[in-house]
Amino acid sequence: MPQTPQSKPTYNPALSGNPQSSTLRSYPNGNPDAGYNPPGVRNTGSALPLHPAEPVIHNYDAEGPAAGRLGFRWTYGSNVAAKNRDPRVQVVQYNEDTFVMRQNVCINWQAPFTHLLFGNNGALLIDTGATANGDYYPLRETVDAVIGRWADARGRKTVPLTIAFTSGEDVAQNQGLVQFMDRPHTTIVPKPLGVMKQHYGLSSNWPNGTGTIDLGDRVITVIPTPGTHKDGVSFYDPYCDILFTGDLLFPGCINISNDGDFVTSLERLQGFASANPVQWILGGHIDMMFVPGKHYPRFATYKPYERVLEMTPAMIDDALASAREVQGREVKFIRPDFVLFNGVSPDARAGEWPEGVPNITAPQPY
Repeated sequence: MPQTPQSKPTYNPALSGNPQSSTLRSYPNGNPDAGYNPPGVRNTGSALPLHPAEPVIHNYDAEGPAAGRLGFRWTYGSNVAAKNRDPRVQVVQYNEDTFVMRQNVCINWQAPFTHLLFGNNGALLIDTGATANGDYYPLRETVDAVIGRWADARGRKTVPLTIAFTSGEDVAQNQGLVQFMDRPHTTIVPKPLGVMKQHYGLSSNWPNGTGTIDLGDRVITVIPTPGTHKDGVSFYDPYCDILFTGDLLFPGCINISNDGDFVTSLERLQGFASANPVQWILGGHIDMMFVPGKHYPRFATYKPYERVLEMTPAMIDDALASAREVQGREVKFIRPDFVLFNGVSPDARAGEWPEGVPNITAPQPY
């Protein structure tokens, strides 16, 4: 049977399996000469040149909160901590310039969160975790790796790092600092309260007023929030509209050290959130289960039924009303998403159950 000449295959971008030769150029990873980010043009999206000729400049003046994602499950430890094989530092990329990290609960039962934010002129690490030994808790190694990849993608040779604390006296958030003491291009916000106030320009009006950390077109606001710690501060990121509140407010067991300061700090946060857009509040830990009002005990290293980390601004209102309720009292005050301990042991069992919330038996992890 006679054969008819076959026509040359044509390129159809809607179909898979097109022959590579049908395209005019062969750039499987993008054209390195394409001007995705010409010098002087500010990048407002996620398109980065494969080989940037100039450092990429990002526009952090976004309309509304920058897109990001926290829809995942944190590692939750093991019954036998010594047999746990999860990463010692779990890293989650919220977006291109924002990373959330958590210490493995089997390394330290408090499993604190740390946060790494990037701007055009540098990066900010908020808190440093609960373990000093880099072999057990390789925070610096992890941070350096993230910074290195971020810098490579943007054509930068060095990225200055600032390290700041939600509380310099919180041993669950300052132990990893020793790993960074000899790190070049690094600024450490002093831990002593008096020097810290001076660093932020708050010596004369603490705890009123605010300070700033300028990362280069991404200016982080520093808000004094003592109450659980006398040197407590919260950080506000106007790019993602996130409040980082450390030990002051998180889905867990909040130990109040000064109930007057605690109420005042929550009032300050409430006023700030009413004047500035806040999408999420990210605290320093998770103790609560997904069952309302139930929490894991101290020293637990297996937490498979945790509540999510993120909180909405309405949580400030709930916390403030609860703080006013417990002020001047010795009580364990239970709310669906947090528990206040005022003047009582953090191991206290009996507490005031919230009215109108069903008391559901928590699932057993064993």
